[in-house]
Amino acid sequence: MRNPRADRDRWLALGLLLAALALAYLLLVHPWWTVPMLEAQGRIDDLQQRELRMRMQLQQQPEIQRRLQANRQQDAQRPGFLPEASAELATSGLVQQLEQVVQEASPGNRGCQISNRSPLTVASNERFRKIVVQVRLRCGMPELSKVLYQLENRSPRMFVEDLNILSQANYFVGDASRAQQGGLDVSFNLYGFLKPTTGVPGAR
Repeated sequence: MRNPRADRDRWLALGLLLAALALAYLLLVHPWWTVPMLEAQGRIDDLQQRELRMRMQLQQQPEIQRRLQANRQQDAQRPGFLPEASAELATSGLVQQLEQVVQEASPGNRGCQISNRSPLTVASNERFRKIVVQVRLRCGMPELSKVLYQLENRSPRMFVEDLNILSQANYFVGDASRAQQGGLDVSFNLYGFLKPTTGVPGAR
């Protein structure tokens, strides 16, 4: 007949052995082997991810260069400066461009009309002289979107700043008999840069 006390002692000894092995693992194996191996694996994973990103960037390099070249060619085809030789002529050129854009966006001024365009003198220490025209329009939203897009995507380059948009219940275009609902009262500064002139040294 088996001795129950002997069985309990064996199970107790086995439990103590397992506990001792677990404690030895936690104190000796885990900090000195498992943790360094996990850290090394983490560094390997980081290096692999970095290498993958570098390979992807190298693969994209020809496409990036092609796009840069296309942008340079496009920029070369769009003059960066206003072509006129004086501020007065450049201001007149800006106004003509504005009138043309508004006419294209709203033929016959049915949905958009210029209510004011006046030159603005700007005192600046910038390298290139800035030519500014103050503009005020009464437009519908679709026409205004076309006008702003065309102004900033024409050649020579023009820019829009200080844009203010107010909603109004009614506005009139063309003549007072044609009232539009839900129009916009829009004001902004339209500007470009005058081409720098080469100074001629004075004679001594």
